[in-house]
Amino acid sequence: MSKENSVRQKHCDVVVIGAGPAGLAAASQASGAGAQVLLIDQSLRPGGQFWRHASEEHDADPGRWHHGWNTYTQLAKVLERAIGTGRVEHLSGHHVLTGERTGTGLGLTVQPVPELADGVRGLITVEAPAVVLCPGAYDRQLPVPGWTLPGVMAAGGVQAFIKTQGAAPGRRAVLAGTGPFLLSAAASVIQAGGEVAAVCEAADLTGWVPHGVAAALVPSKGLEGAEYISLLAKHRVPYLRRTAVTAIHGEQRAEKVTVSRLDRHGAVVAGTEKHFNDVDLVGLGWGFVPQSELVVQFGAQTRIDIDGSLIGVVDTRQHSSVEGLYLAGEITGVAGATAAVAEGRIAGYAAAWMAGYRVRGARQAAAAQRDKILRANHRAFARAMHTAHPLPAGWESWMQEETTVCRCEEVPYHRIRESTETLSAQEPRGLKGTTRTGMGWCQGRICGAAAICLAKSSGDQRKEQAARAVAKRPLAAPVRLSDLAESRAQTRPLKAP
Repeated sequence: MSKENSVRQKHCDVVVIGAGPAGLAAASQASGAGAQVLLIDQSLRPGGQFWRHASEEHDADPGRWHHGWNTYTQLAKVLERAIGTGRVEHLSGHHVLTGERTGTGLGLTVQPVPELADGVRGLITVEAPAVVLCPGAYDRQLPVPGWTLPGVMAAGGVQAFIKTQGAAPGRRAVLAGTGPFLLSAAASVIQAGGEVAAVCEAADLTGWVPHGVAAALVPSKGLEGAEYISLLAKHRVPYLRRTAVTAIHGEQRAEKVTVSRLDRHGAVVAGTEKHFNDVDLVGLGWGFVPQSELVVQFGAQTRIDIDGSLIGVVDTRQHSSVEGLYLAGEITGVAGATAAVAEGRIAGYAAAWMAGYRVRGARQAAAAQRDKILRANHRAFARAMHTAHPLPAGWESWMQEETTVCRCEEVPYHRIRESTETLSAQEPRGLKGTTRTGMGWCQGRICGAAAICLAKSSGDQRKEQAARAVAKRPLAAPVRLSDLAESRAQTRPLKAP
């Protein structure tokens, strides 16, 4: 691509947004069916967050930190061949700003990621009869006193650092939150040469008891968990159930953490505090939040999942309520990479079918049936996992008056509480207007989950409305003002949904 503003419009059969597990599978399947595919991803290399690549100086053993690396290499080879034949165009280092329905299909506005642009400027408009949206997810966070100190990271951020740098971001760590991912992050720290002082799991794990059948449907998950537990046991890492980090202490960075027992409602049990000293890394993880900005922009139907996240509603072909829009991976509910790959293949073929490529043999039909079984089994496992590892309802019990909730706008807890109690701010948009919560650089991606909880939204319908309000953004990513000004000259001007 030229560094000038020469590329303005693109047309293709299928657009795939995101090159993670679901996106790679969708692009491979759609192109294999004969469709002309445009794969858009904000990273320079495919793989997404799950198969995040190491920097060049740490790339000697790229599969060391990854599960399912063989699946990635197979998908990457298919993608490389499809690019070589011209069946797929990989638009790397770009993000999608807007998505909308047009008279002839679906339209997108795309911009180079500024820090990766290397001089490339301007907006690109894309139109296609079918779009497969695979945006992935990011860490859900709950605030805790001291969580703004250097050395405190999302659990996913800890693992991402290790994958890219080949080393732990700290010498001695505490991992806390809920869900099996804490075990994965702790194992990565140990394998990278760090020490784990403790893993604090907020749930008591009894929620797994009635879901043994669902767990048995995905034996690979059990084996993976057993590997993590064995590694932690070998290194004598305490695994503390129904326990949470309730304060992080330090002057210039994290130095010590306080952990407390939680009652059955998730509230702190007074007098149970315990301290871990000489800690320079704290990884906090409360599950993951699907990136739903574009789903909301397109106007697709959504619902609240078991874990409280906003997800897109799809049929058995991964088709959303918007004609031509298919969803795959975490945007339909956080269920892991294997489910994402299966859904990506289903969505990719369905999108190619809609674009007019309707040839399928017996081998492809058998593979499609296997994907449907994989999807069903992993979705069942995900429902069991979310049920067994809920957000603790009483998490506000560890908050202090000056604890920061919105990091971007530096909004303390007491201001939000005052807003809900005296100004009747009962949903996130009300908090945004009265306290500026969610108005900063991240646009509520970090504080959004906490804002929904603190606004006291109740009932599935109100929770969905609150979650949609958090996800509703005119632009799904930052954009240059100069590019906005130039968009007036585009065939399809950039506009808010």
